[in-house]
Amino acid sequence: MSWYRSAARDKSSHVIHTAIKSLQGRELGLSDQTKGIIVRRTRIVATIGPASESDEVLRNLAEAGVDVFRLSMAHGDIPSCIERLRRVRAVAPGVAIMVDIPGPKIRAGSFGTSPVALPHGHRLEIVEAFGSTSTAEVISVEREGVLANLKVGDRVHIGDGGTSLQIVEVGSVVVAEVVAAGSVMGKPGLSFPSSILNEHLPTEDDAARIAALRDEEFEILAVSFVRSAFDMVSVRTALARPDVLMMAKIETEEGINNLSEIVEVTDSLMVARGDLGVRLPIEDVPHLQKRIVRAGVRFARPVVVATQMLETMTYAQVPTRAEVTDVANAVLDGASAVMLSGETAIGHDPVNVVRTMDRIIRRAEESFDYAAWGEGLELNQTVGDDSRAARITAAMTGAAWRASMQEKAVALVACTRSGMTARAISRFRPPMPIIAITPKESTALQLKVSWGVNDVIVTPANDIDVLCDLAVKSVTESGIAKSGDSIVVMAGSATGGAQITDTVRMVTIP
Repeated sequence: MSWYRSAARDKSSHVIHTAIKSLQGRELGLSDQTKGIIVRRTRIVATIGPASESDEVLRNLAEAGVDVFRLSMAHGDIPSCIERLRRVRAVAPGVAIMVDIPGPKIRAGSFGTSPVALPHGHRLEIVEAFGSTSTAEVISVEREGVLANLKVGDRVHIGDGGTSLQIVEVGSVVVAEVVAAGSVMGKPGLSFPSSILNEHLPTEDDAARIAALRDEEFEILAVSFVRSAFDMVSVRTALARPDVLMMAKIETEEGINNLSEIVEVTDSLMVARGDLGVRLPIEDVPHLQKRIVRAGVRFARPVVVATQMLETMTYAQVPTRAEVTDVANAVLDGASAVMLSGETAIGHDPVNVVRTMDRIIRRAEESFDYAAWGEGLELNQTVGDDSRAARITAAMTGAAWRASMQEKAVALVACTRSGMTARAISRFRPPMPIIAITPKESTALQLKVSWGVNDVIVTPANDIDVLCDLAVKSVTESGIAKSGDSIVVMAGSATGGAQITDTVRMVTIP
């Protein structure tokens, strides 16, 4: 597939559209040494579970195109989660690892691996129990003290809200009636009235998980039920790992209301549509998704769209037309990544799911309006804050994007230690490839969640001429550029402790 098949529709910027048109049809021929340079821009996050944790399936998932493996710490005890993390890293060292801590998420005891039917009108008991299984007659809740606050008439949603219960009796036992029928399996989340859940982050359980993670190798920490900037700052402080990319999962009304403040203190975002659709009117979810994606990308924060993207493929070989459209629309919305949950964690064919998502993304990217997206951003947009470093980085990457379009550059090269320069240019969604050259393997892996950024690990260098030589070498060896082509090279420096992108150079390939 070509990198450059976007049809120019917006006639307002003739120069930019002429640049895109001139790039259409250029094929990216990769050399054997640079097979890691990928064509697909939107990344794939796959959740690991019983169906996908074997070494063979992990390798096949990586080959099928997974960029990030998500490990949920809501399932299993801490030692088993750490063991799984280490095994994933050993089997697939080139794939980034996202660890997801559950926050105040309440889960049911396991229903097992086969669907359990809960028909409309059926009555069952809800009990507090740890390590117990759940059945159609008794649902165990793995959280102490929650049931004491329930009232008759309260609703409890199971999983993503497809199955719902209403409390009909509170006393020595809690009895609920099924008001929205469905089938459940595994250890689904339980959504209780928000008045019951009022914990600050990190919760006591998450603090223990964070302490256990402190010395482990992973790149991204996803934080559930983020309601404020304070939540993210508290978790970051508890982790005490500046090298880890922090991701705020937006899934509550408070998180939506405080989105601007959260964006400023986090490194990335997730549109967690499961709980978002339970806690807010479901008809609002598509509009909130667009708002979160736009806010995150505008400030150079990678944004992951998650939940039920190819849900049917948990048990079917092909997705529904609606699911295909959903994935494609997330791509067209500008999402940095799309995520698979149960489809790969407990689905019957995780590798087929990833291959299917890969095909959907590639087709959608052929229709992505790259010029309109870049034109819609302010060139001097501050990247999350109004500091001098942020203003300079935003201005310089904006200038790099404009120059690359006007001069018909074939690549944008970001020389970066922290990944900030690459994420800043990625927000423009340029039609040409973005190559991040970095001396840090951890940075290269973190960039696996960033839209369109392809990493090349190099020997550390500070001199701009050396960096330009490295940039030329990376794009020519990969087959992206040939003699006479132009590339734009961006580089940064550390000033007063802050990373600043302060150099942009147009280089002609000799």
